[in-house]
Amino acid sequence: MKCVDDFRLRLGQREVVPVIIGGMGVDISTAELALEAARLGGIGHISDAMLPTVTDRRYKTKFVSDKQKQYKLNIKQVDKSIVQFDLGQVAEATRLHVSKTMEAKRGEGMIFVNCMEKLTMNAPRETLRVRLNGALDAGIEGITLSAGLHLGSFEMMKDNPRFRDAKLGIIVSSLRALILFLRKTARLERLPDFVVVEGPLAGGHLGFGMDWAQYDLHTIVAEIIAYLKAEHLTIPVIAAGGIFTGTDAVDFLEKGCAGVQVATRFTVAAECGIPEKVQQEYYRATEEQMEVNTTSPTGYPMRMISTSPSIGAGVRPNCEAYGYLLDGNGGCAYIDAYNRVLAENPEAKKLSVMDKTCLCTHMRNYDCWTCGQYTYRLKDTTHRNADGTYQILSAEHIFHDYQYSKDNQIALPQLK
Repeated sequence: MKCVDDFRLRLGQREVVPVIIGGMGVDISTAELALEAARLGGIGHISDAMLPTVTDRRYKTKFVSDKQKQYKLNIKQVDKSIVQFDLGQVAEATRLHVSKTMEAKRGEGMIFVNCMEKLTMNAPRETLRVRLNGALDAGIEGITLSAGLHLGSFEMMKDNPRFRDAKLGIIVSSLRALILFLRKTARLERLPDFVVVEGPLAGGHLGFGMDWAQYDLHTIVAEIIAYLKAEHLTIPVIAAGGIFTGTDAVDFLEKGCAGVQVATRFTVAAECGIPEKVQQEYYRATEEQMEVNTTSPTGYPMRMISTSPSIGAGVRPNCEAYGYLLDGNGGCAYIDAYNRVLAENPEAKKLSVMDKTCLCTHMRNYDCWTCGQYTYRLKDTTHRNADGTYQILSAEHIFHDYQYSKDNQIALPQLK
């Protein structure tokens, strides 16, 4: 019986352990988590979600407070179209976080950045261009395009001197999405270096409708591998979503995948950005609490723990400070939902907005508990302490369990 360590993921001249830790925002996939993956010979992601907010916390920049001061007179206004990000600050935040991470890198693995198209920031094309090129300029080894079709993203990077040097890939959830991307980028004569195929059991935003349960990762992966073979395209395929054990990973590797992307089990790693108090909520979660809902203002369904404080919270939109999900016209589905509820309850001291959530505020505060479908199994990966809490794991332990385990076994950590 094989284990993951019997395989290797080849990206150009580089060869790594075929375990990729997915990009989880906001700063859930921390630099520390990505650095551990690279040190251990795999690939780790940092997320570029809300990087001005992240750098304020990490490096004591003042991007959020400066933006809030600039637009403070607009706080009570419904119209947020004037609230714009300073592109120079977006570039600076990206370069700062990426360069600091790359400077600390050790080991034979690689560090990528996860870049969401749906992070529209009231200027979708302009801010995306700055984020992509800022990451390349700061020395990131690869970019994974996520949360969108990214039909214009390669075009935005084509003049960057590292466009053909860095490893560039995309997350898709269907063969159709991949074909659209390949057709759009064909004229650049630059194929993606890898394709992550994310199935319906993944955490956070899903590339499916509310009929997600009708889809199967094995089926989608098989369709994409067959298509690439028929087209004589040698693009490594990475399976993602619901891969909970090393044995799950080997199943995909033996069927032609070049690697696997995993995230759920690393949400309870000491290096993860989720506060330990919230990590205990992940451990305690039950299967019944795994919920897919439509509260995200992006329009994508999102999987989360049903007890997330973000669900039903009615915080006032704080786009003057954040505003990462404002569309090109300054609109956001949460703003619409909030103002509708406010109009219906003008005297209420506290509002409850059930149909949408303010992702910027709640992701920043770790109150939106996005999760993979198998989060309820996390309690089986560790020891329960005498006080009823669960022992937090190291990223190294989790990574090695994926790398070396066999026969669906999960290695428990040394008891503290």
